[in-house]
Amino acid sequence: MSIYRRHLSRSVDLVTDAADIRAGFVTLALERNRRATPFVEQARALKVLAQRAKNPIDLLNIEGIRPALLTAAGFSEKATNYTEEADKTEAIQGLIENFLEPTGSDFVEELVYRFLLTRGDSLGGSMRNVAGKLAERKLTRALISALTLTETEYRWLNAASKTWIPGTTDVTDIELNLKALSWERNGESRTLIYNLTVPLVRKNIDMCLLNCDSSEVKSATYRIPERFLAFGELKGGIDPAGADEHWKTAQTALSRIRDAFGDKNLSPSLFFIGAVIVENMAQEIWQQLEAGTLKNAANLTNAEQVASLSQWLVEL
Repeated sequence: MSIYRRHLSRSVDLVTDAADIRAGFVTLALERNRRATPFVEQARALKVLAQRAKNPIDLLNIEGIRPALLTAAGFSEKATNYTEEADKTEAIQGLIENFLEPTGSDFVEELVYRFLLTRGDSLGGSMRNVAGKLAERKLTRALISALTLTETEYRWLNAASKTWIPGTTDVTDIELNLKALSWERNGESRTLIYNLTVPLVRKNIDMCLLNCDSSEVKSATYRIPERFLAFGELKGGIDPAGADEHWKTAQTALSRIRDAFGDKNLSPSLFFIGAVIVENMAQEIWQQLEAGTLKNAANLTNAEQVASLSQWLVEL
């Protein structure tokens, strides 16, 4: 029996339910609010400081408020790093003259609104990647569960400290900082890495499973095609309007991998996991599974499918 038939019996099994789509939008909305909380607190602190000024020009004399004034003037953190101090001062003066002074006694509220406007743009940019991060966390939890239930020892790479940490029974929140997982099973070493640029493909790939342990994970290892056992595309976007585009992007990436490794007479296992899978997309995925072009697939919103695919990865 084909591996994917452990959790799939027909193409429609891959289609995302309307209820799961709604739940996905709620999850993203809650995450947006969570990420917005620091900006709201900064705005409150800014208001307290700004209220010391009797008029807009007095803002220039308040110690520590300059970065917030730059933000209100429309400067992102990145833009600030590439701007001369004289230009920053000119921008702040333009903010005061053109937008704060015309509001009269309401200049503090105007300042706070403009500060939040720029911060909101920054939040919008970070939210474009948040669906992917949430998807990685969900898969990571499933992988760790599969390892834990089979009493398989593992190590995980902390993305912040760049150190490998032994896995324990307390796995609370480790998925928030996890970059890679490494384990041994039946005498074989395996390492799964998220978002890795593979030299042979020369592109970033969502998930790469290698035949190596954590001590062997280094740039030289990535140049050995034979070390790669599987590649996966993970799409966490939940909006049905973008489903086809996500699948098109995934297919392009997987085809690139297939061709590059095929030229080396290698055929690593390819798999796909998507949060939103519509009917025509599900049919195409099913056809590729039946043809062997894809080795496995799962709908990210279906816990049983994700658990089954995770167990397959652990057993590879």
